[in-house]
Amino acid sequence: MHTLASTPAAFAAPSWSTSSFGDAGATSPMELAALGDHLNRCQGATGRLSSLQYFGEIAHSFVASRFVTTLAIAALLIGASLLVL
Repeated sequence: MHTLASTPAAFAAPSWSTSSFGDAGATSPMELAALGDHLNRCQGATGRLSSLQYFGEIAHSFVASRFVTTLAIAALLIGASLLVL
């Protein structure tokens, strides 16, 4: 029969420790101030460049997932524009 005392240390259950040390978790005023500063900086970063970056990431993910199709369409457009000239 397998007992807990004979379990090697490598297979023992992990020991978790938290910052509340068993008490109810509470937020200090300093932590709330730091969180408020962080949120203010994040809200300040939502300008025109941020939205431009967002749309750039969307376009990149669209094109990257359809790379071969994008190359074929680009080749067709270049070929058609050379025929027109």
